[in-house]
Amino acid sequence: MNEQDVQTILNQLANRDIQEYKVTKEHFMTFRQQLVKREDFKHFRGEAKHNGEVVYTYLDEARS
Repeated sequence: MNEQDVQTILNQLANRDIQEYKVTKEHFMTFRQQLVKREDFKHFRGEAKHNGEVVYTYLDEARS
């Protein structure tokens, strides 16, 4: 997974083209580095799952 892949996925989440996206432990750092650069960073919610996986969704309201 490269930075462009991550941006595409984040845009798809923000545009509601996809409801959620599962990130594996191996790709977590690449994904997170791109996520925190976004202005709408606080609209994304990551839910930790088994084996280091995180499921991201996009929220209507920014989390605090």
